[in-house]
Amino acid sequence: MNAREEAQRYLAVNRKARRDYEVLETVEAGIMLVGTEVKSLRAGHGTIADAFAQERDGEIYLMNARITEYPPAGKWNHEPMRMRKLLLHRKELGRLLGEVRQGGMTIVPLSLYLAPNGKVKVELALAKGRKNYDKRQAVKVRDWQRNKARLMRERG
Repeated sequence: MNAREEAQRYLAVNRKARRDYEVLETVEAGIMLVGTEVKSLRAGHGTIADAFAQERDGEIYLMNARITEYPPAGKWNHEPMRMRKLLLHRKELGRLLGEVRQGGMTIVPLSLYLAPNGKVKVELALAKGRKNYDKRQAVKVRDWQRNKARLMRERG
């Protein structure tokens, strides 16, 4: 797969997640969507910047994800901010919920993307929140790595 196809398969990306949270592990999950939501996502009208995953009745739901209405659908459209059920294997679900209940972790969506079979998937992160000073330290480290790589390229 070339770079252009790789870039096209991402439907929505949570850019703030890796800054605001320390990502400990990632998990791929399915998501229950209606047809107009899929069409709207393919058109690039979805955001997960403020989204999070939450437990309800032993299941995990994606909250605060905005998928705007699909205009050609007319009166058969979906609600843009509704809860969307995430589809996980029972063992993964139990393990994630156990980590959230015990260790003060949170489940944050990193991206929505199209799988090779055409289905929409969510990349979830089991993460721990960062304090402001941790965020500044992470920015310093990233900037230093970038500068170091630039200096190494210039010197040969």
